[in-house]
Amino acid sequence: MTSYQFRWDTIPQNFDFLMSGMQMTLLISAITLVLAMLGGLVIALLDMSKYRAARAAGLTIGEVIRNTPILVQLLWVYYVLPIFLGININAFTALVVGLSIYSSAFIAEVYRAGIQAVPVGHREAAQVLGLSPSQTFMRIVLPQAVRMTLPPLAANFVQLIKYSSLGAVISVGEITRRGMELSASTFRPLEIFTFIAVVYFFICWPLAMGIRYWEGRLARR
Repeated sequence: MTSYQFRWDTIPQNFDFLMSGMQMTLLISAITLVLAMLGGLVIALLDMSKYRAARAAGLTIGEVIRNTPILVQLLWVYYVLPIFLGININAFTALVVGLSIYSSAFIAEVYRAGIQAVPVGHREAAQVLGLSPSQTFMRIVLPQAVRMTLPPLAANFVQLIKYSSLGAVISVGEITRRGMELSASTFRPLEIFTFIAVVYFFICWPLAMGIRYWEGRLARR
């Protein structure tokens, strides 16, 4: 290690190449968060359904997803799902689908906690005013639940930014994959992956601190 010659100039020379991977990372994270929020709502509604079969389906889906490794799920989507469906799935789509499915199971728990935290009196007041159960949910319960769940949803976005690095395994061109490709051609893994770690830190850390501050303000209110 003492004889190692650092070549930090490798980073500025390939900065645009690495940052193109960071743009892909943020794009994947944003798309996945939207899909996971929708999927999580579906699972949460199944979990709280008055129908036993729907509850069983929601419980089974959530438990299977939460208790199997995300990397295994991602590889299953990329390699196995095309065999079952008889279609081709490119690496980008497989990563988005795999991350969305995984995150939706955890977001479902966030939604469920938020929905159950809405006071029963609000539902009863809506029914007194003549709102149907579906109208009560859409107009009264869901808006309040969403406000309460925004900080943990934002925390899930931070997690998705980090999970997107798993796309390197299936050759998605996010920043970790770009680092692997650049390391293979320059033989400078120390400089490259140190830089990538710093980039992740300076994106995720401010978001995490902002979420903590946000949660503190909500708690004081």
